Amino acid sequence: MSARRGGASASVRPTGPADGREGSAAGPESSAAPAAPAAPASVAVAAEPSARYLRAARRLPVDATPVWFMRQAGRSLPEYRAVRERATLMQITRDAALCAEVTLQPVRRLGVDAAILFADITTPFAGMGVAFDIVEGRGPVLERPVRTAADVAALVPFEPVRDVAPLLEAIRLIRAESPVPLIGFAGAPFTLACYLVEGGPSREFVRTRTLMHADPKTWSRLMEILTDTTARYLAAQVDAGAQAVQVFDSWVGGLSPYDYARSVAPWMTRLFERLGRLGVPTCHFGTGTAGILRLQAQAGGDIVGLDHRISLTDGWALVGDRAVQGNLDPVLLLGPFDAVADAAAWILDQAAGRPGHIFNLGHGVLPPTDPDDLRRLVDLVHESRRGASRRTRNGASR
Repeated sequence: MSARRGGASASVRPTGPADGREGSAAGPESSAAPAAPAAPASVAVAAEPSARYLRAARRLPVDATPVWFMRQAGRSLPEYRAVRERATLMQITRDAALCAEVTLQPVRRLGVDAAILFADITTPFAGMGVAFDIVEGRGPVLERPVRTAADVAALVPFEPVRDVAPLLEAIRLIRAESPVPLIGFAGAPFTLACYLVEGGPSREFVRTRTLMHADPKTWSRLMEILTDTTARYLAAQVDAGAQAVQVFDSWVGGLSPYDYARSVAPWMTRLFERLGRLGVPTCHFGTGTAGILRLQAQAGGDIVGLDHRISLTDGWALVGDRAVQGNLDPVLLLGPFDAVADAAAWILDQAAGRPGHIFNLGHGVLPPTDPDDLRRLVDLVHESRRGASRRTRNGASR
């Protein structure tokens, strides 16, 4: 879920005092990257869930393939555009009732099998003492990037109850009304670091990758802070009622396997070890990650999200014994629906009804997408699985 979803400029300023953190994050003297053993893929659960999305996340049989869309709450929906006429993105996330309404809009209109909390990937920054604006057509732009050891030391410890209380209240409101599970979400430490170090969106992340190699101690401390921030943020969302969580590593596909294994994977392993204690399914998603997909899966996640640059068959083979999510090219939804239907059928044929497939796009819904086509796609995916089940039963009875 890209931070570029922002529309009209919204100024964001630091909030809260610089008080201490709870939890397992180490201090500055422990800034070396942790070891990176493979994280377990399973979650301990008391009973089998009934919701399609939650069943597929645990690789249990489902009556129809579950489907939802990244950025399903957004500018493709006319009701969302109406809200944006009177509120900025940050104003929405700071108004619990409005955030809940926007989160539920695609559930009502599209018939998807999960809701995802409406928030920006940079939401924790204000509580960390980072001032930034969300600029129309560009995304988050920081007043002062974080590039030195002193900059990192100045970051304020993130406290979810203090810093994102309206968002947590929105989760409670959504749970009271939603007929489908709610997915919480957060940016991954590397992607958050890219915004902080670059000072805004970037294509090559040159400053970030340079810091990684030129000052590994500062890089490790920054990743330690962001890992703790993400873990706390998602734990608070689960405490408020989120039934699953997804970690978005939007920019990690720009790294070589060497850099990912050395400078990012250890922190992702630490993050998913902490998330694994929450008792809800976890999804690990990145874009452009075919070259590091196996390493991502080893770092953790009950579900691994696949983008559209790899086939479902090849992606599932790389991630192994996990559920997978994906992976239709979102651009196809801007063209004729016949092309969408053909590509969706190709993906579903590769899944072949195996437990553990959640249908999604390879990235977020694009703003010009016709919501009626999204609804048609939901119906197509649901009916495809049911139709296959009927064909199987009929064949067995002959």
